[in-house]
This record gives sequence, C-alpha cells and structure tokens, in this order.
Amino acid sequence: MTERMPTRDEAWQLLCEWTLGESLRKHARAVEYAMRAYARKYGEDEEKWGLVGMLHDFDYERYPDERHPQLGSEELRERGYPEDIRRAILSHADYTGVKREHLMEHAIFATDELCGFLTACALVRPDKSFDSLEVSSVKKKIKDKAFARTVNRNDLWQGAEELGLSFDEHCAFVIAALREIQEELGLRRSEAAAQN
Repeated sequence: MTERMPTRDEAWQLLCEWTLGESLRKHARAVEYAMRAYARKYGEDEEKWGLVGMLHDFDYERYPDERHPQLGSEELRERGYPEDIRRAILSHADYTGVKREHLMEHAIFATDELCGFLTACALVRPDKSFDSLEVSSVKKKIKDKAFARTVNRNDLWQGAEELGLSFDEHCAFVIAALREIQEELGLRRSEAAAQN
C-alpha cells in the first residue's frame, strides 16, 4: 500500500476502534495536544506530530505487553501510514530497539509518561485542575514512590533531557499546553482561571 498522510478524523476513528477505555482515549488526546504544542514551538508539522501523539498507544488495550507498539505499527503500515509516524511510535518504547534520532521521536518519548503523570497530579488537587498545578508540586509527587507507581520516574527526567530542556522547562510547557484542553480530559478550570 502506498503511504499517505491520514486525516486527524481517520486517526481518531482508528483510535476509537481499537481503544474502548475512556481513560486511554483521554491520555491519547493529552499526548496529541502536547505533541502539537511542541510542533508549534519547534516549527514542525503539527498534524503529523499530533497523529503520533494520538496513536502512540492505540494498540495498548489489545496488546498490553511487549507486542505493543510493534503490532500496532503493522496495522499502521497496512493502512498506509508514513514510515516516520510508525518509527516515532515504535521509538517511544525502549524495548522495541528503535533508537530515537529525530526530534519528533524525542518529543513523543518526553510527552507520553509526563502527560499521564501530570493528569494524575491534577486529579488529586483540591480543584482537580491544571490551573493551580505548579512544577514544584509535580516534583514532590515524583519523589512519592507510591503515587502513580506505574510511571517510570527515570523516563520523566530523560524525556526533558532528550529535548535539551531542563525538567522544569519541559514540565511547565506541558502543563501550560494541557490547561487548554483540561475539561476535555475530565479536569476542571478553576474559578479564578475561568474569570480571566
């Protein structure tokens, strides 16, 4: 099949076909949005980066083991998705052996775990909002090994490093991006932010 850039709607349809869980769909949307924000920051292709973010875990419900994302990548190949999108998705899991070389690959690795961790941090705040979430609070939660136990702390630090940013810069950037869609992610805008 010849490669072609799918539309966002086609990618969303594929995600929903393979991913029934609302929380994983919300995670896909968060990572998509963070990737789009980084694409704008770096002057890259926002649509392409967004698709990588949206689809990076689309096969995870079916293959919640080390067959993810390889089997998902095969599905994308059959559907004609471009090689660079498939490669970026494969590169976000270290065990695939696909070495991250391009900025888009570093960005998907950097945003994936962080988006999940930030959402967990916001959900336990009194206002259940990104509006009051500060980098200092996130760093405290990182030290709490019982909080969001499945998140690999080393990946959080390494993601920022791979983008050539400090953790504080990376974390603040992603928080700011996710504030824009927090209601879609099941969070609330704080009253103070809603009045501004």
